[in-house]
Amino acid sequence: MRRALTRFPRDTAFLALGAPLHLLTGFLLFMIFGSIWEIIEGADANAPIILGFLVALTVLCVPALTLAHRWRFRQLLGIDIPHPGWRQPARQFGYHCLAGALFGTLEALVTALLLAGVTATLSSVWIYALPWQWRIDHLDTTQAAYLTVAGLLVLAAVPSASTALVRLECQVIPPLLGHNREADLARRVEDLTESRAGAVDAADAERRRIERDLHDGAQQRLVSLALNLGLAKATLTNLPPEAREVINTAHREAKEAIEDLNNLVRGLHPSVLDELGLDAALSGLAARAPLPVRLKVDLPRRPAPPVEAVAYFVVSEALTNIAKHAHDATRADVTATLLGEILRLTIADDGPGGATPLRGSGLTGLAQRVRSVDGTFRLSSPVGGPTTMSVELPCQN
Repeated sequence: MRRALTRFPRDTAFLALGAPLHLLTGFLLFMIFGSIWEIIEGADANAPIILGFLVALTVLCVPALTLAHRWRFRQLLGIDIPHPGWRQPARQFGYHCLAGALFGTLEALVTALLLAGVTATLSSVWIYALPWQWRIDHLDTTQAAYLTVAGLLVLAAVPSASTALVRLECQVIPPLLGHNREADLARRVEDLTESRAGAVDAADAERRRIERDLHDGAQQRLVSLALNLGLAKATLTNLPPEAREVINTAHREAKEAIEDLNNLVRGLHPSVLDELGLDAALSGLAARAPLPVRLKVDLPRRPAPPVEAVAYFVVSEALTNIAKHAHDATRADVTATLLGEILRLTIADDGPGGATPLRGSGLTGLAQRVRSVDGTFRLSSPVGGPTTMSVELPCQN
């Protein structure tokens, strides 16, 4: 009740403004039907002219009433109804001519109850404005008390009724006067597609930045460290055997760290992918793989950079998974083919099979990375092998 009383002035103004807007179309329809009846009866020769005027007035009133309702919702309730335009005018006409009359009747009823409740509650005051003889003949204090109590009961019910009616209008009117659900979903899908494309581009740019920072920063420091240790190993020949062993170990670990960092940088975003394209980048992956890889690439043109990055990541992760999990595999086949607007990747091995995303083999991350560019991911890995991974990536430029 406290919340209803807090919103009561706003709800009252909302309903009071809505009643004439809703009832206007009802009045125009009543006049139109009356003119049609007069035409049928032949009672008025000017009835066709009046009918045409009323129909034109109704047609012109519908968009104006829609704008008025949008203003009413925005100013009083803070609800912004999107402009429907003229793509579906039948929905607006249907609302104003059918549902609008019903809402107008309910709004007028709630407003009338409010006025009646206020009038009845103040009956003990306004009856003294009547002539005293009429009061003596027709009213007494008991009747005034009854009117006051009835008015208080009506006023107690009006806030809840107005709140319920406002809530009902908020559920019904915005979908009817704004965009329909299909248009909202289409716009939402378009917005999500654009935001996802932006997120993919931002993630790719961030990977490029990390690769550049590692190559120009940490990698150069490690190379300098390895060179200094190599010089110390070659020049400091009179050191004790224990010190030379420490220098040898540090030199070996520095070179291993450089190799690991090189692999990490290539896994993020190799420079050869930007300079020479996907064909050269996949050739580098096949050459560095721990098992023989038969590579077949048929790319008449270069795909978009985000698609190339995803394709490189898929092949790199797939070959890593084969080396880690398919211990009995003796070879792998990688095929990259551009068919129209689809880049199709196929990675197969002759291992024991049984690969599943539930075993933490990185397949879940691969599928998510493929779906980030609207691609499809399929895996066939029966127990006993072979394992075949098929990826299709759309690459419209």
